[in-house]
Amino acid sequence: MSERFTKGMARNIYYGGSVFFFLIFLALTYHTTKVMPERDHRENITEAVAHGKELWEENNCIGCHSLIGEGAYFAPELGNVYKRRGGEAGFKAFLNGWMKAQPLNIPGRRQMPNFHLSDKEIDDLAEFLKWTSELDTNDWPPNIEG
Repeated sequence: MSERFTKGMARNIYYGGSVFFFLIFLALTYHTTKVMPERDHRENITEAVAHGKELWEENNCIGCHSLIGEGAYFAPELGNVYKRRGGEAGFKAFLNGWMKAQPLNIPGRRQMPNFHLSDKEIDDLAEFLKWTSELDTNDWPPNIEG
């Protein structure tokens, strides 16, 4: 076996494989940077969306909820909650009522804390969730209920 497979061959496989996969990495990075602007609609990011994202992070919403499949699975997926709960017609009213009604104090049910957000903060959070619902996620989550 040592006569057919030498250290030089192993070194060539190692370096050749490293270069090959590094080139694949560069190609995928290039492709991602070209495709993302078409999928993330960054032109729709407003101050309200940015402030809603800040609220999302400050209140650690991802500690319980998932957003486009990322985060915890203690509470519902919120990547498509805008579409599930009324869209343009009623989502902000739904979210405002839901956030202010917490915790529901239903025995045996998980409890969401009340974060005491103002109406403006809830509207900004709604704008952030609306923005996330419009991302091209390759049909994730697979069903409307997340």
